[in-house]
Amino acid sequence: MNQRFLFLLLFSIAALSGRAQQFPGTTQPGQFPGGFGNQQGRPTGSGNSQSSSSGGIDDSTKVIYGPKSTRYILEDDVLNNRQKQYLVDTTMDDVHRYLYVHRTQNQYQDLGNLGTPMRPVFVQVPDQLGSQTGYSVFSEYAYNPMNVKYFNTRSPFTDMYVALGGRNQNILRFDFAQNITPRWNVGFALQRFTSNRQFGAQGQTSQLNRQLAENWGFLGHTNYQSKNNKYTLLMNFINMNHSLGEQGGLIPGQFLDGSINRFAYTGDARLSSGVVQTGFAPAVPGPRGNEIRNNWHVYQQYVLDKGFQIYDRLEYQRQKNSYRDDTLRFNQEPRQVTDNLVLPGFYPSRRNDPNLTTLGDTSRILVDARFRVLDNQFGVKGIYQLGKSAFNYRAYLRNRLLGQYTLYNTGRAVENEYETRRLETFVGGWLGYYFPDSLSRLTAELEYQLGGGFRLKGQLESKWFTAGYTAMLVQPTLLQERFESIVFNWRNSGLRGFNHAYGRLNLRYKGIRLEPGLDYHLLSNYIYFDTNAVARQDNGSFSVLRTGLGYQYQRGRFLLAGQAYYTLQSRDDVLRTPPFFWNGRFQYELIYAKVLYIQVGVDLHYKSPYFADAYMPVTQQFHLQNRQRVEGYVLADLYANLRVNRTRLFVKLTHANQGVLQGPGYFVAPDFLQMRRGFAFGVDWYLFD
Repeated sequence: MNQRFLFLLLFSIAALSGRAQQFPGTTQPGQFPGGFGNQQGRPTGSGNSQSSSSGGIDDSTKVIYGPKSTRYILEDDVLNNRQKQYLVDTTMDDVHRYLYVHRTQNQYQDLGNLGTPMRPVFVQVPDQLGSQTGYSVFSEYAYNPMNVKYFNTRSPFTDMYVALGGRNQNILRFDFAQNITPRWNVGFALQRFTSNRQFGAQGQTSQLNRQLAENWGFLGHTNYQSKNNKYTLLMNFINMNHSLGEQGGLIPGQFLDGSINRFAYTGDARLSSGVVQTGFAPAVPGPRGNEIRNNWHVYQQYVLDKGFQIYDRLEYQRQKNSYRDDTLRFNQEPRQVTDNLVLPGFYPSRRNDPNLTTLGDTSRILVDARFRVLDNQFGVKGIYQLGKSAFNYRAYLRNRLLGQYTLYNTGRAVENEYETRRLETFVGGWLGYYFPDSLSRLTAELEYQLGGGFRLKGQLESKWFTAGYTAMLVQPTLLQERFESIVFNWRNSGLRGFNHAYGRLNLRYKGIRLEPGLDYHLLSNYIYFDTNAVARQDNGSFSVLRTGLGYQYQRGRFLLAGQAYYTLQSRDDVLRTPPFFWNGRFQYELIYAKVLYIQVGVDLHYKSPYFADAYMPVTQQFHLQNRQRVEGYVLADLYANLRVNRTRLFVKLTHANQGVLQGPGYFVAPDFLQMRRGFAFGVDWYLFD
């Protein structure tokens, strides 16, 4: 008990990100072909208590309660009648990857700092039919209701993690789960993280003025199974409050290499209040974006017979996205930076727009979008045993009642509102066949939206390869369809088409593992945001081809692993992707004094220089730009992961190669620099009683 008190004291002072815990975000490691940060195709924290090293580093503690007495299940397995239970993760792999971008194996990109907007680097196919809100740049920071771990514990289980990141990027997380009865478990998870500005805060003495991002997250969950195992209940509630001081990027100031494309880490932000900020509060609040989301999710099933079960999945979601800048006029006017450089205003102007007849005072911009959706899926499912093989089916009816209400100002005190309401109905079916070898399966799914839109998906998985195909016709997001504000106005309509064919080989020979892969996308009526940050719908089709190779070589305690991708696309005027992408890891494991297990290594990452999308905070969307290439730099992070019994620690030197054989800094997004060199430390502590 004293140990818990001491850790909680540390916990209240610092900040965190936990890997074996309930981890926020919509992505899973298995979504990224060729990724060896986790065991491929398994959820984080799955039932393998050994390290990836052949050195056999594992948890050998012999007590009544421990990692093997605490297990969890996932809703997707319950839905598909897969009898799987996972052990909590005791490996050291990836403990040092405390930042969200690193958790996605760099296949998401932010604006260089913790808590800033994130976007996928590669093409993504929508994960479901129906109208979506379109505000998603902060989704990776929220708990995902479909990835919740539902525990079964023989004793109270606590997971506490604190990561003190470099340059004031701090994250905290606390997980707890306990069985009330042998068949009923309840638990919760809390997260809190903050980050500080790296530019645009010179001379500021108060923490309020220097803080960039702040996030609070909560997850409550429970699961129950009846004594006869016929009834199952899985339920969770999620809340997130995310706030970000928008900066708009760095104003060109002190050059790093004499060019206008590489700048120092000092300078002013393009977006500011335009008023000197002193004391404990700014004279005029700076631009700020915010997202608040609440989500109730309930899954129930009842087994009438092994081959016939009924289930219901009910979800209610509320989401609010807002943006406010009380110095619109200052940030809308051109700004003289040097004698030879005049920056255009950050916001466009609609003074001559005939659709905006009540312009009024233009000293303020306000956008407040509120999204509500009630989604219910009811269906029947079952599984049949056919000798050593099995057949699985599911048929369902799904209804969604949704509305989005957007408030915007047309003057200092003049506000308008528009809304979209819909009732959407879907019918769908799912089939699965499990081969006698227990390692291969074939699945197919079809979902049709009444009134237009469909999703067809098929996949074959085996020991040696995985191949699949997805075809979709899906509506634009509500934000892509329509947006009104004092600076932006657009309307779009028409279904978007996605075709995705993919394949991946799984080749192993002794300590060598290779995963060559291929992804082909055909995109039709694609919606993008142009160089003016306005949503446009393309009327044609174009293709994107990505080849990849995941690799791993392991000998003794040495590990070499990573992935590389090369992308070709028929058009780059509506979509930008780095041609070459590479992750690499060199790692070595050792044991000190027979009790301290250590991994030391370096993570490397590189993207080809390309015109990556810029960010527009008014709409919370990324958009095309043609003025600045970013990336083209090898990023190196040095780390050491340690474990004593069940306590895992890490120390990490981020951007360790800053100024070594390369420039002192580089851009990860237009006008946004990669974080400078910093030192990070973290602790992950399991308690099983």
